[in-house]
Amino acid sequence: MTYQLNKRFKMFALNSNRELSSEMAKLLGCELGKSSIKRFSDGEVQIHIEESVRGSDVYLVQSTSQPNNEHIMELLIMIDAMKRASAQNINIVMPYYSYARQDRKARSREPITAKLIANLLETAGATRLLTMDFHSPQLQGFFDIPVDHLIGIPILSDYFAKKGLEDIVVVAPHNGGVVRARKMASRLDAPIALIDRRNPESNVSEVLNIIGNIEGKNAIIIDGLVDTGSNITLSANALIEKGAKSVYACCTHPVLSGPAISRIESSPIKELVVTNTIDLPKEKLIDKITVLSVAPLLVEAIDRIHNQKAVSPLFE
Repeated sequence: MTYQLNKRFKMFALNSNRELSSEMAKLLGCELGKSSIKRFSDGEVQIHIEESVRGSDVYLVQSTSQPNNEHIMELLIMIDAMKRASAQNINIVMPYYSYARQDRKARSREPITAKLIANLLETAGATRLLTMDFHSPQLQGFFDIPVDHLIGIPILSDYFAKKGLEDIVVVAPHNGGVVRARKMASRLDAPIALIDRRNPESNVSEVLNIIGNIEGKNAIIIDGLVDTGSNITLSANALIEKGAKSVYACCTHPVLSGPAISRIESSPIKELVVTNTIDLPKEKLIDKITVLSVAPLLVEAIDRIHNQKAVSPLFE
């Protein structure tokens, strides 16, 4: 597909996911903007934009994945540099929005860090945000600039549809994942099941019950992200114990921190399907993990935004 980009269009890559940025530039048929990101001897970020951006519509590609704080600072400094260089519009393409899980006060005297990040982006000078699979869609309300919130369910669903699995059941690994599971189940024409669990403390969970018929079925667990792998591996074990024929898992954001890889390796999960919103190092690309690209979806959204076409068809 050929995209129409005028001379005001410029796209820049920061350090978090250069492979995805390069893939997007290739699909768009453009060159990435010239810039350098260096560090002073004390670790401070130094950014230099090496071409004119005056009057341009710039798109900055940066996931705020590990090291989260480093990538956030890089992005904020780049936004400020673009603003001071007289860019007309500063569009942030953030496939993974970190701190999104801190979106409310669950206990007294807690911060709402997801809102803080939104404030920082706007104050720095961002004029639009393009992202994927917030922890909760309500995060869009934290912003006073336009937010285009894409979802990974169509990409993940299409992959499983092509596998030709029979007797599928889509599993929500927690109460908050029911809507996501229903959307995938609708695309795969399959029933859903729910794992009722509780979290006695952070990154620790226990299964209380499985709601729905999973016996003899190929179960597909779907979640927004996988962090330590505790939830999906515990869910997979419970599904097998209750009679599931096999267990697959999928998510949009493969955070995969701490013991995640070892837990997945030793679990009954046959395959974990993720997207490249977060760039995975080679040591995490184990045989059980399949990575799908979100570049075509992001590129289609950028084309629609830049040429003032409706983005809403991409949400369906």
